[in-house]
Amino acid sequence: MTTTYAALLRGINVGGNKKVPMAELRTLLQRLGHSGVGTYLQSGNAVFSSDRGDEESLAAELADAVEKHFGFTVDVLVRDHAYLRAVREACPFPAAELEAKQLHVTYFSAPVDAGRFASVDPAAFRPEEFRLGDRVLYLFAPDGLGRSKLAEALARPRLLKGVIATTRNWNTVVKLEELTGD
Repeated sequence: MTTTYAALLRGINVGGNKKVPMAELRTLLQRLGHSGVGTYLQSGNAVFSSDRGDEESLAAELADAVEKHFGFTVDVLVRDHAYLRAVREACPFPAAELEAKQLHVTYFSAPVDAGRFASVDPAAFRPEEFRLGDRVLYLFAPDGLGRSKLAEALARPRLLKGVIATTRNWNTVVKLEELTGD
């Protein structure tokens, strides 16, 4: 059975570092035997269909191919359409009422529990808020991610130890769910 996935590459094409042209990423995915390959924006979002593997093995395969082709390591998460739809539908914030720059989703490589973020005092960051979901963290940042003190606190290395984490704004969350749909 063929499944459509989104690949989320962490930290590419940011500030001139780890440059991955999207045309080359599409070619790389096609060479790996995937079909329906496309990319979204320049920030490490790709979609593809595959009839083999699972999310973890597909992510490892793509990360290995990126390292061999470009000469640097990149963390990769792969998620299928059903998961992306569930993340969108489970958003605890009123997404339709917010600007896309105010709402972000951080995807994790594994489940995380609330205890991991116990040292972060939510009251100290109001009106910013976060909620955990299934391998995701939803972040409401009224002034945007770039000005978010809460995002900075949540991204501390000790809080993210042992997991890959990559963040997308709400427009990208919605678009990736749409691109992987039927």
